[in-house]
Amino acid sequence: MAVVTIRQLLDSGVHFGHQTRRWNPKMKRFILTERSGSHIIDLQQSLAYIDKAYDYVKDTVAHGGTILFVGTKKQAQLAVAEQAQRVGQPFVNQRWLGGLLTNFQTVSKRLARMKELEEIDFDDTTKGFTKKELLIKKRELDKLHKSLGGIRNLTKTPSALWVVDTKKEHLAIDEARKLGIPIIAILDTNCDPDEVNYPIPGNDDAIRSVALLTRIIADAAAEGQIQRHQKPEADGAEVEPLAEWEAELLGQSAAATEPATAEPGPAEAAESAAETPAAEPTVDSTADSEAEETVTDKAEAAPKAAAKAAPKTAAKAAAAKPAAKDAAETEAKKPAAKKPAAKAEKTDD
Repeated sequence: MAVVTIRQLLDSGVHFGHQTRRWNPKMKRFILTERSGSHIIDLQQSLAYIDKAYDYVKDTVAHGGTILFVGTKKQAQLAVAEQAQRVGQPFVNQRWLGGLLTNFQTVSKRLARMKELEEIDFDDTTKGFTKKELLIKKRELDKLHKSLGGIRNLTKTPSALWVVDTKKEHLAIDEARKLGIPIIAILDTNCDPDEVNYPIPGNDDAIRSVALLTRIIADAAAEGQIQRHQKPEADGAEVEPLAEWEAELLGQSAAATEPATAEPGPAEAAESAAETPAAEPTVDSTADSEAEETVTDKAEAAPKAAAKAAPKTAAKAAAAKPAAKDAAETEAKKPAAKKPAAKAEKTDD
């Protein structure tokens, strides 16, 4: 499924370039035609480059990387802040501080100072600070929030940069190239494509164009976060706790897959039960062995019992013979029983 359609790009005005007199000849391969003194960008190529940038951002975040969203021009400030906060990534939408990447140690100290000031209760004047001191500290905190509020959770240099306008953000481009940090950026017809690792030809001046492309990059980062936490921990390392937005995304993806894993109906359960082969009767090997031992013991005990019973049987037989002989003699001495005379049949002459 495509990340975005040409119709969406057309509706957002991504195809509009700068005036022909302001073009960079290196962008010639991305230009489709010229109309009313302005160049028209080839959206077919834009689609292909969007897919490449999407896959790169997703893989980078899935492996634990961070994407720094950079857009300090007015057309990009709101979109950059909203989309970066939605996916929990750092962003810079105010003035780019020189050395933000190349001198990150100093920037880290300013971040620590900002967090220290945040712990002060500016409404309580009984903590050892006068009203004037509290006012000075409050102004310092507001200034730090404005310049560093988007990168408050950044603990190291980012894995990649998303830049809206490479000519406007030339300081960020220079620092990233010095450190070898990959750059994903919108390239208008007046930009230099050699400065960017993952270019996306498009309009970097229209609010809707900037918002659409920034949302696509944010969606890629969100998908990478989901893949990172769904991936099994093969090495047994401790899993980091999910942020609120990550838990919400995981819940949405789980809810989308629930219909596919619904329980089968009665008919399907009956078919599966019919297809399941009958379980073979299990034979208890222990019972068989015990039965065999019992039969063997009985077979061994039978001859012994017969041997023991033989003398007793012979003695009984010997004692029974005289008794039988006496009984026969007594029977012979008895007189024969008189038979009743048969009655003569009377015949009538």
